[in-house]
Amino acid sequence: MRSTTLLVLGLALGSALGGPASGQTAADTSGFLYGTITTKSGQEHEGRLRWGTEESFWGDLFNSSKAELPRLDEVPGDQRERRHTLNLFGFEIDLSHPGDTGRQLILRYGDIDRIEVTGRDDAVLVLRSGRRIEIEGGSNDLGGDTEITVWDTSLGQVELEWRKIDRIQFRPAPRNLEVDAHRLYGVVHTEGGGDFRGWIQWDQDECLSTDELDGETRDGDLEIPMGNIRTIEPRGRRSSRVVLRDGRELELSGTNDVDSDNRGIFVEDERFGRVLVSWDAFERAELSDPPGSGPAYATFAAGKPLRGTVTTRAGRKLTGRLVYDLDEEGTVELIGGERRGVEYYIPFAMVASVTPTGSDRSRVELVNGRTLELENSADVGKGNAGILVLAKDKRPAYVPWEEVERIVFGR
Repeated sequence: MRSTTLLVLGLALGSALGGPASGQTAADTSGFLYGTITTKSGQEHEGRLRWGTEESFWGDLFNSSKAELPRLDEVPGDQRERRHTLNLFGFEIDLSHPGDTGRQLILRYGDIDRIEVTGRDDAVLVLRSGRRIEIEGGSNDLGGDTEITVWDTSLGQVELEWRKIDRIQFRPAPRNLEVDAHRLYGVVHTEGGGDFRGWIQWDQDECLSTDELDGETRDGDLEIPMGNIRTIEPRGRRSSRVVLRDGRELELSGTNDVDSDNRGIFVEDERFGRVLVSWDAFERAELSDPPGSGPAYATFAAGKPLRGTVTTRAGRKLTGRLVYDLDEEGTVELIGGERRGVEYYIPFAMVASVTPTGSDRSRVELVNGRTLELENSADVGKGNAGILVLAKDKRPAYVPWEEVERIVFGR
């Protein structure tokens, strides 16, 4: 989102619409990120948290990279000899000589207990289950340029650079937490006919009523508080039609908030976990009053190891603990894939089964009975590194992805 200069046009948006709930205490603030940050100097800052100008809620996604492919060395030797290489993200990995190849990590903040900083771009992520994952770089959520804001209960707003942080301990937000904004909520309609209702993060960035939608008009530049907007609708690839809550209509252009450079609209839809609607698929967003601030920290389960049965194309059935894509091994981890310009990020806890239906796609059945045909992801296509089955008192069994007929997850 590029910075613009607000040209006073006599609209007086904030005062005309009563402002975006500034200075008020939200009825429900349990969905906001909250915790204690300990700095390298030993100081502690407790309060509401925000990562840069982006993530603010427990359902938002934390992105990084795992320092290594954790289960690669458990692929049985005979399987390594039979399948010498795997193609991961365009790189050939020699299975007979396990390396330090890392993998992308995406988790909801609500699934994390704490973050222990170990270097400029390195940290240990401790999940609520107690599992520890070494991570490094991979996004602006950690590393040299990362800045985290803490609304310290005594000092007020404090901005901390990553290099000064030693540890981040997440905690439930207190009932009396004061917040000067509310969370964005509404319905996003797509060209493919799918409608997604839930908590909205616009351009993977704006998620609060006080965050601003930037754009250019014939009269000058505007920065409109998101809480003052009723609908947003694209007009081709260069502009959008914005309708305010007071009924005024504007056509905005010139920034990635309102044109095809938009990075996509996240919607936390309880049916699917979280989806990212691309600009090409986006048809219209309708913002409305939120029913609170979203899921509280206490609602996120600690998670369990993945378990289930893998049926091979040869008819063999293997049951036990599963390591999916030689990477995901817990129910809090996410399976990803695309459908009609919408990317899905679904916790494995919501997945009933996965059935490959082509070289680069799979049918994913959810425990709520919904079925999705997902593609263009290593999780559901030819880039998948295969499934490791860990059965008690037996040697690990490795099933290459092209030999998978179906995977049914146990509960």
